[in-house]
Amino acid sequence: MAIEFIGMIGVRPEGADGAAVHVIGGAIDMAWIRDFSRAHEEAGFDKVLVGYTSTAADGFLIAGYAAAHTERLGYLIAHRPGFVAPTLAARKAATLDQLSGGRIALHLITGGSDADQARDGDFVDHDTRYRRTDEYLGLLRRMWAEERPFDHAGEFYRVTAAYSDVKPRQQPRIPLYFGGASEAAHRIGVRHCDVYMLWGEPLAAIRERIATLRALAARHGRDPRELGFSVSLRPIIASTEAQAWDKARAILERVRAKQGDRALPLPEAIGARRLVDFARQAEVHDKRLWTPIAAAVAGAGNTTALVGTPEQVAESLLDYYDLGVTTLLIRGFDPLHDAAEYGRELIPLVRAEVARRDRDRPAA
Repeated sequence: MAIEFIGMIGVRPEGADGAAVHVIGGAIDMAWIRDFSRAHEEAGFDKVLVGYTSTAADGFLIAGYAAAHTERLGYLIAHRPGFVAPTLAARKAATLDQLSGGRIALHLITGGSDADQARDGDFVDHDTRYRRTDEYLGLLRRMWAEERPFDHAGEFYRVTAAYSDVKPRQQPRIPLYFGGASEAAHRIGVRHCDVYMLWGEPLAAIRERIATLRALAARHGRDPRELGFSVSLRPIIASTEAQAWDKARAILERVRAKQGDRALPLPEAIGARRLVDFARQAEVHDKRLWTPIAAAVAGAGNTTALVGTPEQVAESLLDYYDLGVTTLLIRGFDPLHDAAEYGRELIPLVRAEVARRDRDRPAA
């Protein structure tokens, strides 16, 4: 089973202090986008995530610019359903997939913050947003697949003779990734997505989530083996384990210093709340899943970390692979430096072990 590595790019330099929680937002620095993307390509990442908030630069345009300055790297564009008509979004994505040579994927994020939704004029409740996402994704997929115009009349969208002249370069369609920890998210995600994205939780929790989602996929008439899974983690590596822990504690202190005395409220997003709960249970889970940074930032930014030498962290990443995880989204607190370091020290170890296991696996 192949393993996919995804990083994350932003539009301006972040992490000069080695304590970058987010890389989304800010004014555009074109040279930084080029350098950041190329660093991930040279490091051997398969894709990079282009994030989304209601104040950030447009992800489709950022991905298009970055794709024009790279050759192989794929772009996972975070996309919030409900703000662009699904017919238009389908044509935008298919156009970019053609122009990039088939290097586009979409990460559907329905939205976990009412305040962020409101900035774009969206005031519907959580479950309504997910019903809208379900209908949206059905239309998106039809636009890529239908060979002749079609009509649709649903709860949120009505179209007549909808059709797209441009189809995705990737067939049967552009890959769809999906995130969300609520029951509503699970129901919609297993119906539509190729990869379900999970935050960096302990192994037992990931095992349980995967089992739940596979069972739900089967109840919806889908082969559970078709569903891939991603886990997002922050590796903190150094040449010795002691140095790695010193580095981790220094990052935590810098994150806390940047935050100041502000008390962060409990997050709305269920996935972020889960990270806070795990942090309250223990500082370290499993071999080296470290939670204090997630606790310090109230679960924001997928901030659970794996701390150790490259060999130790690779071993922990492979523990997730053994549970059925097919994609690892890894990024650091010094984003550009860490992407290059992962390419030298971490990614090759994991890929080599996955390849060895595939060679040694008995034929079915």
